[in-house]
Amino acid sequence: MHSVLGDRKAIVILLGPALLVYSLVMLAPVLWSLGLTLFDGNALFGFDYVGFHNLATLAHDPQILSSLGFTVKYAVVITVGQVLLGYLLSLLYVFALRRASGIVRTLVFFPVVLPTVAVALMFQQMFAIAPRDGLVNELLHVFGVASVDWFGSPDTAFWVIVVMDVWRSMGFYAVLLYAGLVDIPEGILESARLDGANGWRLVRHIVLPLSLPVLLSAVIFSINGTLKVFDSVLALTGGGPGESTTPLTLYMFQTAFTYGDYGYGSTIALVLTMLSLGVTLLVFRSSRNDITEVER
Repeated sequence: MHSVLGDRKAIVILLGPALLVYSLVMLAPVLWSLGLTLFDGNALFGFDYVGFHNLATLAHDPQILSSLGFTVKYAVVITVGQVLLGYLLSLLYVFALRRASGIVRTLVFFPVVLPTVAVALMFQQMFAIAPRDGLVNELLHVFGVASVDWFGSPDTAFWVIVVMDVWRSMGFYAVLLYAGLVDIPEGILESARLDGANGWRLVRHIVLPLSLPVLLSAVIFSINGTLKVFDSVLALTGGGPGESTTPLTLYMFQTAFTYGDYGYGSTIALVLTMLSLGVTLLVFRSSRNDITEVER
């Protein structure tokens, strides 16, 4: 194995095809999109070089601030919700259900594999107000509360999106964090129990520090995915009411493919890329400091 890895020709033969495919599929479109930020137009009517005009337009575009605000708000709320509930579920699997957790894990994970459009249609019917009330409004009637137009207000529409996406994704993060918890040596847990650490004290002082690396990985994975939310919002609210639930990804899609402005759409994509990169670096920096403190 050492002789193979030390042979440059062998490395080129083994990694060359994969790197070529990766470059064509991933890197080339990224560089092409970056180049489009300097142009205005589309493939049908041609492109005009405008330099940094698209970047200057961002400063005067009110929809950018609205979409950016929704994207960040969505990313923070969904990340906290799905990682927190996923972690609580993983603790339930390990310390309460133990070997009997298999069926529960399967049931909780099931929404992850459902098509996004099917889930969105289900939630549209559950929160519907016309032509007939959905399940949620019917439950409100039981408690004497009038029907709510859940998709008619930006605030309520946002929370319906949150409920749907947290319900869909918490099973995935529960399994991901469960894999990290089961790797904690049983001897350490038994020693902690003998020293009087039980319940919350065991989780706070033993389980949480030891599972911090996988927990931070889940946070990074989650926040990068939520910053790039597209399909669930498009299928559930279409960005409405108005444009109040339009994330950067949907605004980019509408700008480039609905209005045919590839250059400005690529500029919005650049903003989203820089946002994702900045958040990732920030979380990595924080995680490095947290892990160092735990090791001390």
